[in-house]
Amino acid sequence: MESINAKYVSQKISKVRWRPVSLSSLQQPEIFATGSWDNEDNTVSIWTIGNNGISSLEEGFDGDPKPLCEHKHAGDVLDLQALSVSHQWAKAHHYPCDNAPCTSVVCSSPEIVSVGEDGRIIVYRADQGGIIRTIENADSSTIHAVTYLRTTEILTVNSIGQLKIWDFRQQSNSPSQILSLSGDRAPLHCVDRHPNQQHIVATGGQDGMLCVWDVRQRNTPFSLMEAHSAEMWEVHFHPMNPDHLFTCSEDGSLLHWEISSPSDMPSFLQGGRNNSMVSRSAMAPAGGNQSLINAWLSGDSSKGRLETTHMLPSQTLSVNSLDVLGQCLVCGTDGEAIFVNRQIPV
Repeated sequence: MESINAKYVSQKISKVRWRPVSLSSLQQPEIFATGSWDNEDNTVSIWTIGNNGISSLEEGFDGDPKPLCEHKHAGDVLDLQALSVSHQWAKAHHYPCDNAPCTSVVCSSPEIVSVGEDGRIIVYRADQGGIIRTIENADSSTIHAVTYLRTTEILTVNSIGQLKIWDFRQQSNSPSQILSLSGDRAPLHCVDRHPNQQHIVATGGQDGMLCVWDVRQRNTPFSLMEAHSAEMWEVHFHPMNPDHLFTCSEDGSLLHWEISSPSDMPSFLQGGRNNSMVSRSAMAPAGGNQSLINAWLSGDSSKGRLETTHMLPSQTLSVNSLDVLGQCLVCGTDGEAIFVNRQIPV
């Protein structure tokens, strides 16, 4: 855990996001944003982990995040995304007599999509500063998260355990596909799409389970894995190496999930590490394509195995948000701390 730096910030942190860097370069991210919640005065803050020309081996470089600037925010910060233009859309999400929380945003420049507790989906054009489409009654329950599947399709998750796919090429205000959990249908809080295979998505929710879905073939999760003992707040595939996935939870843990290749495969093909602090997978029955690249859908342990590792030095209060880019990971907690790890093994 020597590569982890903790910064105590006197605010509960609800969201963290790296500023994007070019995936084609070897550059590691240095700047990230945080948002706070449950404070009298909430803020969006910008931080750097850059060393300003000081070698990490030299005296005077402690590796801690340094604040660059902050901006007051009215209300809890529920999501953050990086965009190169500045706009504000007041009261975009609302009830008949009051404002409604905007729970999640996703960007595919110049378009932005937001969802909220009011069940609306709103599409904006950042370069025009206007709203170009609103789906008024997209959901009768709270929409908790949204992600792009393709440039014309988004996927939302809601508080009754449903995934809905929306095709913006269609004028209909109805989803093109609905997938759902079976049984108690616990609320889903987060979703992320596999960066290389758009039909694979991961979700997490109130029951702490990690669910992996193949939206082409099934209306229920392909794989269910016991992940956390309380609500899962975020799930993220590594953007460049999606055999690695990260989750964080109300139970105070942040987990690194890794699909490892078989032990009889040459070590130079295996990648990743072979040791694990904890492993607790409950894969679904075998089925589908068994290639390693979509091993998240494979239940055959002979084709690959799932390892999990705790990424924080100890259990803390709720870990509300994480982001991963290159070899760098950042997370924020209710313990009023930001943790940065510069050497994640991916």
